[in-house]
Amino acid sequence: MDEMPGQRVSGIAPWWAALLVPLVVGLMVYAVSAAEAVLRARAAGASASAAVAAPMRTVALALVQQRRGIVGADVLLWRAAGSVLLVAAVCAAALVPVAGTVVLDGGVTLAWFNALEVVAWAAVWLAGWGANSVFSLVGGYRFVAQGLAYELPHMFALICAAVGSGSLSVADIVAAQQDRWFVVIMPVAFVVYLLSVPAMSFLPPFATAAGPEISGGVFAELSGVDRLVLEFARRALFVAAAAMAVPLFLGGGAGPWLPGWLWSVVKTAGVLAVLVWWGRRWPAIRMSRYMEVAWVVLLPLILVQALVVSIVMIR
Repeated sequence: MDEMPGQRVSGIAPWWAALLVPLVVGLMVYAVSAAEAVLRARAAGASASAAVAAPMRTVALALVQQRRGIVGADVLLWRAAGSVLLVAAVCAAALVPVAGTVVLDGGVTLAWFNALEVVAWAAVWLAGWGANSVFSLVGGYRFVAQGLAYELPHMFALICAAVGSGSLSVADIVAAQQDRWFVVIMPVAFVVYLLSVPAMSFLPPFATAAGPEISGGVFAELSGVDRLVLEFARRALFVAAAAMAVPLFLGGGAGPWLPGWLWSVVKTAGVLAVLVWWGRRWPAIRMSRYMEVAWVVLLPLILVQALVVSIVMIR
């Protein structure tokens, strides 16, 4: 059943829908990677059509590359980091309602989504700590600093959506936008949320945890399949977080003419396009500068936004 304005998400998706989540996430990750490759090719004056297959070549090379071994590394923690991050990303994607159903919905979907971000913190830290490498450890510390900077504004952005609907369920948040999308009545929360999407997945312009000036940071010692899994996982988290912006602020699958599931796909593609374009256009942001902006500018703004939303809800 398609999702219509004012209609609450109907319920849990059938069991086979859970099997589709990794496939859909994988396709969207490929689309994002291909779009980035095309943009790089156009900037370098190379063939854009050939760049579309660049992610496939990268995967093929990673699969045949020898896995690196580091003396003194905690192999279990180091190589488990990518798998943990990937599981967190797929579970986050399963919380996004599409076409009137959601794979995982326990009534407090928003709390679960935020908890999975903490799992992502742990996974990236494992990649930095377990390698027994200075560069990897610096990358891990950078991500922790980045997380401390974006997490509070991000949490208050989620709180704004929860207060606006009076519920922690993403299904109820979608239903509460029958008259007006939340992006209209809480634009600051929407912008803050979008800023946090590349920050939580340490992608440009917040990619200093994997910065080239520290030889790749958390990727410094990873190679072969281990590197491929971590790279795929962070892009999967990027896709899942961008998709969650649709039910939180853009009315979910609401829209004229097209079925609800297609509107969800179109809106998600639009959010991803904006974020990829912004990541390419904006220079890398230093952690010290981002922490200053987050604490001095973003946090007061989102607190004012939350106060305004609370007052409107009380009235």
